[in-house]
Amino acid sequence: MKKIAVIVPCYNEEAVMAESYKRTKQALRLVPGTVEIIYINDGSRDHTKALLDAIAGEDKAVKVIHFSRNFGHQPAVTAGINNCDADLAIIMDADMQDPPELIPDMLRLHEQEEANVIYCVRKSRDGESCFKRLSAKLFYRVMNSMSEVRFPVDTGDFRLIDRKVMNEFNRLKEHGKYIRGLISWVGFKQIPFYYQREARLAGETKYPFKKMLGFGAKALLYFSKKPLSLAMSLGFVAVAVGIVLGVWFTLGKIYGFSAAETGWTSIILAVIFFGGVQLITVGVLGQYIGVLFDEIKARPDYIIEETRNFE
Repeated sequence: MKKIAVIVPCYNEEAVMAESYKRTKQALRLVPGTVEIIYINDGSRDHTKALLDAIAGEDKAVKVIHFSRNFGHQPAVTAGINNCDADLAIIMDADMQDPPELIPDMLRLHEQEEANVIYCVRKSRDGESCFKRLSAKLFYRVMNSMSEVRFPVDTGDFRLIDRKVMNEFNRLKEHGKYIRGLISWVGFKQIPFYYQREARLAGETKYPFKKMLGFGAKALLYFSKKPLSLAMSLGFVAVAVGIVLGVWFTLGKIYGFSAAETGWTSIILAVIFFGGVQLITVGVLGQYIGVLFDEIKARPDYIIEETRNFE
């Protein structure tokens, strides 16, 4: 009989909080063993905090962590894993796009396969625009082509992890965590679980396009050095083009088949090309230096203001 925890990060989820708790509790009634829910309030500005405190006051199997401010989805999940003492943990969002009714099936698959990780693969994504679905598919494929680690495609943070994976995750000291990537990186036996992702129950998405772009860039910087190689390749290309142009203009001056001195187009194009290559290279280096700067500061991923029902 294992202890099972459901880790649920929350940010401005007052519209779905009651239904999310109700459906999760109903799903957990079908699960043998000790069960609990860990809600992480990521600095919500609506009534999410009050709702979570009320739920925790009535149900001692509900634990709540309140952040001092909004730190983000990944730090919230990190806090849930760091403060989880269960044998198994299921990570899911509060918006019900990841149906809690699937938890018993995930646990059965975990037992059958003796897996350390059950990661959920989306067969479809209801309630999302064609652009978001296309960009998500493109993101995972780009990541796999650029990264040294193989990531399962069409997945999110909705997954089951066992104690062994949680212990290894808690050893990782890096900041700016890309959790689904880190769980893939730790290895062990990982099995897919296919499901149909539902539309959001209520409220608005917490990942608009700009935030998704930043999230993808962070994932790429933390799991791939190929952008540096590409920047260096662009530098070599620029040098090669410069040499070819230099030889061409020199021979043209000697043999009279080029009149470069009378025009400015070639000069302007060369300046734009070389300037662009330099800016791209410096920009890529700057992004990696920024990551190093964040790591060197060694600030905590999150700050806990208060908790409920933790011993």
